Amino acid sequence: MPSVAMTTTTIRLQVEDFDAAGEAAAITRGRTDIGAVVTFAGICRDHEGGACVRAMTLEHYAGMAEAEIASHVEEAVRRWPLVGVTVIHRHGRLVPGDNIVLVVTAAVHRGDAFAAAEFLMDYLKTRAPFWKREETPAGSSWVSAKKTDDVAAARWTRGGRDAAE
Repeated sequence: MPSVAMTTTTIRLQVEDFDAAGEAAAITRGRTDIGAVVTFAGICRDHEGGACVRAMTLEHYAGMAEAEIASHVEEAVRRWPLVGVTVIHRHGRLVPGDNIVLVVTAAVHRGDAFAAAEFLMDYLKTRAPFWKREETPAGSSWVSAKKTDDVAAARWTRGGRDAAE
C-alpha cells in the first residue's frame, strides 16, 4: 500500500476571480492517492433576507486573515487525513454572480473530504476576520454575524459533531 504524501495546502486572499475546476485539478494533478475531492464555492447572490443586493464589499485584516485561515486549515489536517487543501477568499467589491470563496479538500476517502470542507466553511464564516458591507436600493450597511453560523461552527468543538476526530 502506498504511503500518503504530506498534505499540500494553498491559502490565498485576492481581489481576482478564481477557477474552481482549475484549483481542484491542481490538487489532483499527478496524484494517484486521492479518492475524493470536495469543492465548495460561495457565490454572491442578489438577495439577502428579502432585500435586493446590488453588490457587497468584503474587507479583511491583512496578515491576520491569512494566519487565522491557516490555523483552521492546520486543524482540519490534524482532524482528517487530508492530502490537499485549498482555500481562496476574495475581497473587494463583488456583484451578484461573482465568486466569493473556494474551499477544496482532497482525501483518500470521501467522508474525510466532506467533513473537512464543511468544517473549514463553518469556521471561515465565523472566525476569519472579514467584514461585509451590502449595497441595496435602500443604501449600504455592514452585515452582522448570524447566530446560525455560530451554531454551525459550534458543532465542531469538543463534545460537538466529529469532535473525536
